[in-house]
Amino acid sequence: MSARIVVGYTATDAGSDAVALGSRLAVASGSALDLVVVLPGEERSVITPPDAAYDRYLRERAEAWLTDAAAGVPQGVEVSTHVLFAESFAAGLIEAAHDVGATHIVVGAANGGLRGRHRLGTVASELLHSSDVPVVLAPEGARRIDPLSGISRITAAIGLRPGADVLLEESIALAEATGAELRLVSLVAVDLPAGIASNESAAMHADEVFVHARAALPKKVDAEAVVGLGDSIEAAVSRLSWEPGEVAVVGSSRLARPRRLFLGSTAAKMLHELPVPMIVVPRTRKKKGAGA
Repeated sequence: MSARIVVGYTATDAGSDAVALGSRLAVASGSALDLVVVLPGEERSVITPPDAAYDRYLRERAEAWLTDAAAGVPQGVEVSTHVLFAESFAAGLIEAAHDVGATHIVVGAANGGLRGRHRLGTVASELLHSSDVPVVLAPEGARRIDPLSGISRITAAIGLRPGADVLLEESIALAEATGAELRLVSLVAVDLPAGIASNESAAMHADEVFVHARAALPKKVDAEAVVGLGDSIEAAVSRLSWEPGEVAVVGSSRLARPRRLFLGSTAAKMLHELPVPMIVVPRTRKKKGAGA
C-alpha cells in the first residue's frame, strides 16, 4: 500500500506551488496524493447562517478546482480529491491526514512572498503550531520546478537538543524513500550560548553533533556533514549551497507538546532565507501511524 501525502489546495498560485511540490515528493517516493479543499464548517456566525444551496455551490466550485489541479499531477502518480467541511482549513487538513494515514501535509506560502522564499499565511501558521503530522512548506515559485525532477538532496538541520533523533530518523527515511542524497547541517549558533560562537567552539560543537548523528545512521546510508557559520541564523543559511531540487528538514521547538508541532525561533529565522521547501517534524512521533 502506497504512502500518502495530503496537499492543501486553493485555486491560487500558492495552491499550485503546493500541488507541484507534493507531486515531486510523490514521484520521488512512490507515494499517492490526496488533494484537499477545506470549506467553512456548519458552525458559522449569525452573519453567515447555513445555506444548503450556497454550500452546494461551494462544493461544486471546489470539486471543479480539484479536477483542474489533479490534471496537472504527473501520470503514474495515484491522485484522489476531497472536499471537506471543517472549522478551519488547517483543522480540515489534519483530519484528512489522519483519515488517509498521510505521512506529510503540504501547503503553499502566503500570497505576496518573494519568489523562492517562504511567507507564512494563516493556514501554515496554524498547522505549524498544531499538527501531529510533518508539515511541508512550499516556497513561492515551487510550481515552476518540474514535478518529475523529484528530490535531489535532503538537508537535515541537526543539533543535540531533545527531538534531534526524531528529526534524523525522518531525514533518513526521506532520503531512503526518495533516493536523495543526505546532508547534515549544524547551524552552530542554534545550540551555542550567545557570545562564544568562535570558530574553535563552533568546530568542537559541530564535531560532537556529527559524531552523534553518524552513530545513528544505518550502515547503508552515508551523509555529508556541513557546518553553517554566520553572525545570525539567517546569515548561516544564506551562505550554504542549496540545490533547486533540495528539501530542508527541521525539528519542532522544545516548547511543543508531544506529537505536535511548534515552530521555534530558529526554524522561523531559517524560513527568512531558505530558498527550498522546508519540512517541519513533530518533536516526538507515534510508534505506528502517519509517517512512522
